[in-house]
Amino acid sequence: MHDAESNNRARPTMLYLAVTAFPRYIFCALLLISGCIYAQLPAGAIDTTAPPKTAPQDPLRAEANQALDKQDYPTALKLLTALAEKSPTDAHLLYDLAFTQDALDQTTAAEATYRRAIATDPNFFDPHLALGLLLARSGRLTDAHAELLKATTVTTDNPALKARAFRALARIDQTANPATASDELLSAIKLTPETDDDILLSGELAEASGDNTAAELAYRRLLAVDPQNHDATAALTHLLLHQQRPDQAESLLTAALAKDPENATLNAQLASLYEQQGKTAQAIPLAAKLHAAHPDDANLTRLLARLYSRNQQYDQAAPLYASLLARSAQDPTLLDDSADVQIHLKNFAEAEALLKRAIAHPEAFPNQDDLAQAASHLAFAASANNDPTTTLQALAIRDKVQPQSPSSLFLAATAHDKLHHTKQATDLYKQFLSVANGQFPDEEWEARHRLVTLANTK
Repeated sequence: MHDAESNNRARPTMLYLAVTAFPRYIFCALLLISGCIYAQLPAGAIDTTAPPKTAPQDPLRAEANQALDKQDYPTALKLLTALAEKSPTDAHLLYDLAFTQDALDQTTAAEATYRRAIATDPNFFDPHLALGLLLARSGRLTDAHAELLKATTVTTDNPALKARAFRALARIDQTANPATASDELLSAIKLTPETDDDILLSGELAEASGDNTAAELAYRRLLAVDPQNHDATAALTHLLLHQQRPDQAESLLTAALAKDPENATLNAQLASLYEQQGKTAQAIPLAAKLHAAHPDDANLTRLLARLYSRNQQYDQAAPLYASLLARSAQDPTLLDDSADVQIHLKNFAEAEALLKRAIAHPEAFPNQDDLAQAASHLAFAASANNDPTTTLQALAIRDKVQPQSPSSLFLAATAHDKLHHTKQATDLYKQFLSVANGQFPDEEWEARHRLVTLANTK
């Protein structure tokens, strides 16, 4: 009955700046809508157009057809459920019922009914495609891939539907297997004319395969046809930045924003680009405007918090990080960034507590350098909080990843000094002075003073 065209405000001490001299520079294209792969797939097994009908078998079926024509899915569901009970082996009827359940977001029931239709008639194309799209929308990409692949082997007299199956497969294979995805996209284009989305996908697949020249040509070809295509602008911007061509990326974005100044995705990319270039003053107004419009977007909130922090507006950054931690309490890099702000606000006890939570799960850090940075922050916060034991524990973690620095040597020396470990403190103060070379005048003065004091205590 229906086809599947579906649906320090005081400046920090020089020591702290040196302790944290391994910055985590994060630049990413921000998405206001989740960018997971299945969100890029066709909308799913839902079509707002009326399905073509076969001859009704009884009055209930005619009523069901009329309900589907009107998109009155609750009524259609009631009628089709009754019909399916009377004709449990009618694959087309089962497909209509599954389609209706799908339209009502009854995903589990729709999946089961699509499978019943397929079991009844394995050569019926429509439920294969609809089920594959439903599974893709649900994030079950392996299962979706298998069902969509099956759909491409089943005969249908509607080439547009088979092309849709190939396009959905290409989206699923895009990241893990771009070469296969390119073949699938080509199969779709052989069946139906190339679309703007096809051109964009071809560029993304070329980029994933390392062919940046072909990718750029595809994006520019699409922009030549549709200058207002913001997806193409965003993709080309990403490529230009990856190729270290920020000036061209900035020109592209500013030109696009001149025509569409309120576009959130492009504004977010420009703010991120300014962040990467160190143009914090230009980035903050953009990010603040975006955050005001989308206060629940974690990516935008984190971008604005990071920009405030880099601009030494720590009192502005702190509540933003607090709101992020309320939603993602175990994110180690988020804990580290928030603690860094608290250190600059001289809230050392709060910073230490945050960093202890982060360090408790070292495996959760994206990489070892991020772990080392958090450990450095913890060592400094614990030292300022008069917690020498934690300082030494944090430094032990840091020193497994990165070589000792003047700052780490000084923190270790003062921690051992507080614990009355005279020999260790003396040795470390001397090591610190041998490499400090005037970079830390206050700490160097303190080290010399403490060496004299420790010598007199022997």
